[in-house]
Amino acid sequence: MFEKVCEILSDLTSMEAAEMEMDTTLLGDLDMDSLDTVNAVVSFEDAFDIEVPDRVIHSFRTIGDIVNYLSKVCPE
Repeated sequence: MFEKVCEILSDLTSMEAAEMEMDTTLLGDLDMDSLDTVNAVVSFEDAFDIEVPDRVIHSFRTIGDIVNYLSKVCPE
């Protein structure tokens, strides 16, 4: 799950997936704005066949936040 999240985020940012860690921040480290975050969430929804509620999107601060959420809602 972590690797897939990093792969998606690396396609949307200038950071390589191999450089990302669980505590990498979306705003500070990846320089993502709210539109970038929405685009990332759409990619997660497509990749994992889920729907992420808007209220949850606002809680995503780090890659770890995303991975932890996806781990709870995605069957693997």
